[in-house]
Amino acid sequence: MVQSALDPTSLPSAADPGTTSEAKRRGVIRTFVDHNKSGTIGFIMFFAILLLAFVGPFLMPGDNRGDYRNVYAPPSMDHFLGTDYQGKDIWFQIVHGGRSILLVAAGAAILSTGISIIFGALAALLGGRFDAFVLMFTDVVLTVPGIILLGVLAAFVRLNSPFLLVLILGLTGWPTLLLAVRAQVLSLKEREYIEAARMLDLGLPRILFREVLPNMMSYIVINFVLGMTGAIYGQVILYFLGLVSLAGNNWGLMIQQAYVQGAHFFKDSFLYIFAPIFVITVLQLSLVLISRALEDVFNPRLRES
Repeated sequence: MVQSALDPTSLPSAADPGTTSEAKRRGVIRTFVDHNKSGTIGFIMFFAILLLAFVGPFLMPGDNRGDYRNVYAPPSMDHFLGTDYQGKDIWFQIVHGGRSILLVAAGAAILSTGISIIFGALAALLGGRFDAFVLMFTDVVLTVPGIILLGVLAAFVRLNSPFLLVLILGLTGWPTLLLAVRAQVLSLKEREYIEAARMLDLGLPRILFREVLPNMMSYIVINFVLGMTGAIYGQVILYFLGLVSLAGNNWGLMIQQAYVQGAHFFKDSFLYIFAPIFVITVLQLSLVLISRALEDVFNPRLRES
């Protein structure tokens, strides 16, 4: 009896860290699939658009030369979605026009999220004059409509490269998120482990990057996704208003050119106008579904309601 009690095989063994993390990951995936049907659909839609934008151009090489004898041609085997006002293939433009939109949106979301997190968290942790200055500057930026601010900045800066477009969109998309991050950190600031870290004088960088931000990762991920949606809308507005370089292949540029060329007056140009709007709408819808699903996963109380 004693021997069986002391038998190591009868005792519970410590779980392997790798096995535990794998089990947790499978649990998150199972929870996501079981409780977030719409989120799963959103991920599928987003993955399909990624394939279209990053893999599609390798499957459709070429320069898409126009043929003015084939303007606004209907869909056919040669032209899946027909042609535009220059006789260029619309499907070719859709396939080649998504990469820049997605890369700029991701870059702008990273920049705006980083600014919001760092300065919002520092304002909450430091308080005093720094907090007052950050709030004042944020309120000033919030009082200016986003479209007008984008237009003014684009007028002074020649947006002829994706990097400058990332800067413009990233530097104008942080105020709302900063206020939300500040509120979250003010709440976390009162937790026992934050108070203990401050009493031990572990230093502001350690408290910020080791104690505060890891407990906000779910919130950061969700707002990064939302930041991408705002950056996509910002790009489309800039292209539609003609405030950026009108060269290359781009979904926003397709909408702008269709409007300028008066495509909405021709009955055969429906797909030329509808195709980029449809793809952008699907992309935005997928990001919204993903953000809602992530919030559902990270906040179990929402699944109980």
